[in-house]
Amino acid sequence: MKIILTNEVSGLGTAGDVVEVRDGYARNYLIPRGFAIRWTKGGEQDVAQIRRGRKIREIATIEQANEVKGQLEGVTVALTVRAGEGGRLFGSVTPADIATAVKESKGPDLDKRRVEIGSPIKTLGSHKVSVRLHPEVVASFDVEVKTA
Repeated sequence: MKIILTNEVSGLGTAGDVVEVRDGYARNYLIPRGFAIRWTKGGEQDVAQIRRGRKIREIATIEQANEVKGQLEGVTVALTVRAGEGGRLFGSVTPADIATAVKESKGPDLDKRRVEIGSPIKTLGSHKVSVRLHPEVVASFDVEVKTA
């Protein structure tokens, strides 16, 4: 099945790419979660609009990505959340929470869709988070999750 990606999908492509995937993967995963739309002739106009939006948001060069990476590695990100007994959180820490915390701690403005968490953060303590700034540049930093 031919689809148009609306968000970046690891291992598949970035927003605005037209890709061919298996029918079940598109119908059961990508389309219901809003990562893609079905390809149509009119969809080509949507692709152009998605690409324009992506160019505005994306970091264009490796030099810019390395500069942002340097800023991120110098930032200590602390999140204050509610937790129960044993350090277990009520809910979890999302990529949007992390992007907001980085901005509040005087770090660079990050796109929440580029923040990659290995597994959901549901406990207090220090956790490793990575951000894909450019296809060739990935920045890693620690997020300290504390109780209120």
